[in-house]
Amino acid sequence: MRVKRSVPARAKHKKILKLAKGMQHNRTRSYRLAKQAVIRSLQYSYRDRRNKKRDLRGLWITRINAAARELGTTYGKLIAGLKAANIELDRKVLSELAVNEPKAFAEIVKSVEN
Repeated sequence: MRVKRSVPARAKHKKILKLAKGMQHNRTRSYRLAKQAVIRSLQYSYRDRRNKKRDLRGLWITRINAAARELGTTYGKLIAGLKAANIELDRKVLSELAVNEPKAFAEIVKSVEN
């Protein structure tokens, strides 16, 4: 007996077209264009979830460096001092302290300089 694919094909097309919602031009109407656009967008989102981590680390370093320079040291000297003093604070936490708790950050810098 011959198998017709109308129901599964319709479901597959609806799924792709739903993911293409919000795109421009024929990507929202044409299954073929929508499928290409969705595949590409998923590749970009996979890549950029990893790049986001890279970008945030750079932002944290910039913030730490700016705050450290206000206190008379540099980022490199601060990180080297933290390692020598066995203070295990990651860059994310240091950045949050530098922005939201400047007094606590100043205390950390003082303890590293001694």
